[in-house]
Amino acid sequence: MGVHRFLWRQLKDFSGFGGGATYLLPRWILLRCVGAIFVIVFAGIIDESKALIGARGICPVADFCTALLKVFPNPAERFLRAPSLFWISSGPGMIAFLEWGGLLAAVALVLNLWPRMALFCCWAFFLSFVSTWQLFTSSIDDQLMLETGLLFIVLAPSGLRPGLGAASPPLPIAVFAVRWLLYRIMLESGLCKILLGETHWRNFTVMKVLYETSPSPTILGYYDHLLPDAYHVFEIALTFAAELAAPVLAVFGGRRGRWIAIGLWTAFQAGIQLTLNFGWLNTAALALGLVFLDDQMLAAAAARVGLPRRAGAPAPAAGPAKASSTWRVRVLSTLVAAQFIVAAYTFIRACTRTTEHGIPHAVSRPVEFLSMNFKSANAYIPFAGFAPAKDEVEFTGSNDGGRTWRTYGFRFKPQSEGRMLPFVAPWFPRFEATLQLAVFYPLPPIITTVARLLVQRNPDVTGLFASDPFPDRPPTIIRMPVYHFTFTDLETQRRTGRFWNKTYIGDYAPPVSLERDGQGAVGR
Repeated sequence: MGVHRFLWRQLKDFSGFGGGATYLLPRWILLRCVGAIFVIVFAGIIDESKALIGARGICPVADFCTALLKVFPNPAERFLRAPSLFWISSGPGMIAFLEWGGLLAAVALVLNLWPRMALFCCWAFFLSFVSTWQLFTSSIDDQLMLETGLLFIVLAPSGLRPGLGAASPPLPIAVFAVRWLLYRIMLESGLCKILLGETHWRNFTVMKVLYETSPSPTILGYYDHLLPDAYHVFEIALTFAAELAAPVLAVFGGRRGRWIAIGLWTAFQAGIQLTLNFGWLNTAALALGLVFLDDQMLAAAAARVGLPRRAGAPAPAAGPAKASSTWRVRVLSTLVAAQFIVAAYTFIRACTRTTEHGIPHAVSRPVEFLSMNFKSANAYIPFAGFAPAKDEVEFTGSNDGGRTWRTYGFRFKPQSEGRMLPFVAPWFPRFEATLQLAVFYPLPPIITTVARLLVQRNPDVTGLFASDPFPDRPPTIIRMPVYHFTFTDLETQRRTGRFWNKTYIGDYAPPVSLERDGQGAVGR
């Protein structure tokens, strides 16, 4: 019985219901971090949205809305299928309003201006894009920020300029919501590697595959790939320590266990950030590690290093919220519990490869509503599987009837054998990331659409590339060759300067040529 009581007390303390901890400074830091990541998110949208979903873009949002309007004439059903403010208008004015409004809301969150409303705007505006440019949606990056934005609304203090928010300390249910979000991210990421049967994790070869086939490995990723197998086994051990051992320590190890969990998680995410470019995913995961902190942990850490105790426990008035019986807290508790249950069900369904066929509507509809449509209750299963190889499509054009060809240069994808990719993260190059997926998992004809827009001399799409190889006369034909990439060995790299072996394996589709009417058409 003593053990049961001890475990129950540890679980209550971890979930924010222990009553002895306060969370003002960790919350203040976390909200600034979330705001900074949303700044990056909306800056990326501003950079690429015109070419991706603009009126002359690759997948115009207006066309998407028109197509969905024909399938779902009922406005309520249409909104639930694709929750977006673009149903008000899908013109360039609304695109500009949502992207710049989202950026301003993110800046306001960084500056601690009306944080609840700023978070709501970040969430609602970003959801509007994610719901309507589905071809360009990165599942885990976008899902993480949408779920984080939604749950942090509950955590954020009220008021226009709340400071540390001592007047509205975090409710225990809010602490529970954000801590269990990180707990699920950790545990689900670890369990999926075991439950989904990926052989590379079982035979310890995963690191020989991960770096080489990832979208944009860095120079450190290249050298990490070449390290001895013993080091790769250490990396696998760190992965499972951060994703399986750390969440257990965080719940049942008290404050010391949470410090260890934060250390393991930070080392793990920092290693990924330095070797692989996964957008803001690892940056956000690093920031979320702070949810395991409380004011007392920060005060004790400050005292140990001889710093002023500014992170000390606040005055009693700033302690945990007492109104645990009010209708507001009951409603929040119900919503958080529903979100958590749906997220857990989504993870179980993903790991058991269960389809929706045969599942009662009373179960499948809430899952679809929260997980698939609103992206607000998600399963986190990164690296559960890997691309079979690193194949990349390129775009080459000719303006002299095919006698000479010029290549459109990518900014962040492998192309030149002697060029290793720059450190990009937390920036997320959405267009180039989508192209790599399109080679292996046939999406709607994005690659041929890009080729058609290039041959039409679309300036927005041409601007997605590092440079325009046709400053003189525009191309009249575009080819889409596919190349297979592998890392060179260290001796080859030192002797030749090449990081990549690049092998032509065929064309993705027939060339696109410029017909008399000026429209690009796939050649026969």
